[in-house]
Amino acid sequence: MTGITGFGAYIPFHRLAHSEIARAWGGRAADGERAVANVDEDSITMAVEAVRDLVSGRASRDVDGLIFASTTSPYAEKQASSLIATVADLRQDMRTADNTNSLRSATTAILTALDSVRAGSASRVIIAAADTRLAPPKSANERLFGDAASAIEVGSDGVIAKFIASHSVVDEMTDTWRRSGDQFVSGWEERFSVTQGYQRVVRQTVGELFERSQIGPSEISKAIFYAPDPGSLAAVAKGIGLKAEQIPDHLFSSVGNTGAAMPGLVLSSVLESASAGEKLLVTGYGSGCDALLFEVTEEIENAKSLARRGVSGHLASKAYLDYERYARFRELIETEAARRQSPSASAPLILRRRDEIYRFHGYRCLDCNKVQYPRQRVCINCRSRDNFESVPLADKRAELFTYTVDYLNADLDPPTVASIIDFEGGGRAHLMMTDRNPADVKIGQRLELTFRRIYEAEGFENYYWKCRPPR
Repeated sequence: MTGITGFGAYIPFHRLAHSEIARAWGGRAADGERAVANVDEDSITMAVEAVRDLVSGRASRDVDGLIFASTTSPYAEKQASSLIATVADLRQDMRTADNTNSLRSATTAILTALDSVRAGSASRVIIAAADTRLAPPKSANERLFGDAASAIEVGSDGVIAKFIASHSVVDEMTDTWRRSGDQFVSGWEERFSVTQGYQRVVRQTVGELFERSQIGPSEISKAIFYAPDPGSLAAVAKGIGLKAEQIPDHLFSSVGNTGAAMPGLVLSSVLESASAGEKLLVTGYGSGCDALLFEVTEEIENAKSLARRGVSGHLASKAYLDYERYARFRELIETEAARRQSPSASAPLILRRRDEIYRFHGYRCLDCNKVQYPRQRVCINCRSRDNFESVPLADKRAELFTYTVDYLNADLDPPTVASIIDFEGGGRAHLMMTDRNPADVKIGQRLELTFRRIYEAEGFENYYWKCRPPR
């Protein structure tokens, strides 16, 4: 049996209320909000968070592959999935791939993973999808778009939702696009894009899937779609013959349209409360449509018991931005550059120390058991030389030993909270604190680690770990 074996999600800490957008530009706005990636987040860091949520509380060394799906990868030429797999501390002897340029890249990646598992070339494959699409200020999409990530694992053991059937349709049309170098997503006239594109193609694909599988609309417990907006979602569901109770919350008013991540994010939310025997329809749209059918198994109860944060946990943890801070995060307004020396970077240094920088491994002295970070040749406790074993620290609990608040440092979200943290079981590190209110920081508070973008230097993105108050 092949199907879904795990799920995870990530929703950024910050929210931008629709009323705040209306305040900035005038006019009225309905209730609701959208998720906003922090200034140090992008599609890679959010995908890392979703994968870590998926593998939380279970072994991750049996994962054979990872596919990254996004329309907003930071790189046009450099594989993002290899970095995500490294940071998530997965095995090195595995396959990685990037699916980009299409809003249905995640559902296409799920189909690819299912084929790999059924063919026997992999036993477990993770599909990590994330998007941080940017809409022009004052546009309708500025309110609709949201940032988030999802992670769906496909395998043959411990299947929580078995794969039943799928159908795909290719349909070339210019409805939504973004060229290389474009800052914002562009689209054709809305009625044309929705009626002649989205609704027509999704109805055709799902209708043909129902005909091929001999499963009708009434047998579907929950139908999960990519949809550009709530109205289009309601119209396409009605056209397929689905009732309102078969359509779960697609998170438009709490997270937003999350692009390639939407089908996996809504699917993760549905699986958090699913019951055995329920049939799920999952569709992705973009220059065509993928439609997949799954049936939830008894294994779902075991999946619910794992210590993941999931969609519900991330929704409950949030703080609100004002529009000016959001605009600074997205570089929609110019700010004075810091009068400091430009940051530097070294690819050879990162290669030599990637276990410390990306996997965040500390080192335990085999003579005295002292844990230290970063690695030194001589133990700081017993002075023995070159006698250490690697210790993963990224998932360890930590607490704040001391800190300083720096208003002069070059920081896109000042002030900088520079922290010294102690890990449970040993180890100390110097990290910046993110997703925090400086007024609430106090010595002894609990902290957890999160992988973030630090800066761009030497023409490439530099990433490292930060600490944050637990979500």
